[in-house]
Amino acid sequence: MATFKRFEEIQAWQKARLATKRVYQVSKNCEFAKDYGLCNQIRRASVSVMANIAEGNGRRTNNDFAAFLNQAHGSAAEVQSHLYVALDLGYIGQVDFDEVYNLFDEISRMLMALAQHLRNSQ
Repeated sequence: MATFKRFEEIQAWQKARLATKRVYQVSKNCEFAKDYGLCNQIRRASVSVMANIAEGNGRRTNNDFAAFLNQAHGSAAEVQSHLYVALDLGYIGQVDFDEVYNLFDEISRMLMALAQHLRNSQ
């Protein structure tokens, strides 16, 4: 089983926490916040990345943990897709888009590397 005692030790979770904070920051501007559906969805997807990492760490087997990391990876891609909508509608600028998109890109790579490590550690 993975050697993490607490999910807070996982670097991908730490990075996801920071990225989620940024999602909340960029989505609180007036126009973005008024688009309740998009605002709610991007925030929920971002929180889901953190939650799936934590929940996976609480599972009994490496395979279970890896499956939750795959779910987190999917949620990260969902955030990235929602960022395009926010950019296209003028809710966020290119600088914020690039920053948040790249954070989730890095998190995705970390998640896939950890999932692969877990599967190889059987």
